[in-house]
Amino acid sequence: MFKNILFVCIGNVCRSPSAEVMMRSALEGRGIQVASAGLGALVDHGIDPTAQQLLLEHALDGSAHRARQVTSSILAASDLVLVMEKKHLRRISEIAPEASGKSFLLGKWKNDFEIPDPYRQQRPAFEHVHRLMAEGVESWKRYI
Repeated sequence: MFKNILFVCIGNVCRSPSAEVMMRSALEGRGIQVASAGLGALVDHGIDPTAQQLLLEHALDGSAHRARQVTSSILAASDLVLVMEKKHLRRISEIAPEASGKSFLLGKWKNDFEIPDPYRQQRPAFEHVHRLMAEGVESWKRYI
């Protein structure tokens, strides 16, 4: 049983905090902790304004988020680590090889699709990424 889920991307200001908020909402009332961190985090930065706007449009809120750097201890405390791109899996295995067996793409159940980084792009890129993350979260729900 998964009790602690961690989402990981690069800066921890667009994808992983958005997916964190989406999954927390999807699993509400189940006693599961959902968090996020970045491989190259913009530490203490809030969620990207466009990502936040999309969350708000779906009755979700990421305004309390503050970016943090992923560490081996954060990975060790997680039961499931969900990442956006295959290169994130490789980086996690370098940081904490023991976390490799519990790290997967958010798009695993959707033919291992990767979720591109929308950082510093226009709203259509964020909309596309939001849609992909929503599909990924939905596909994981049955396994959690």
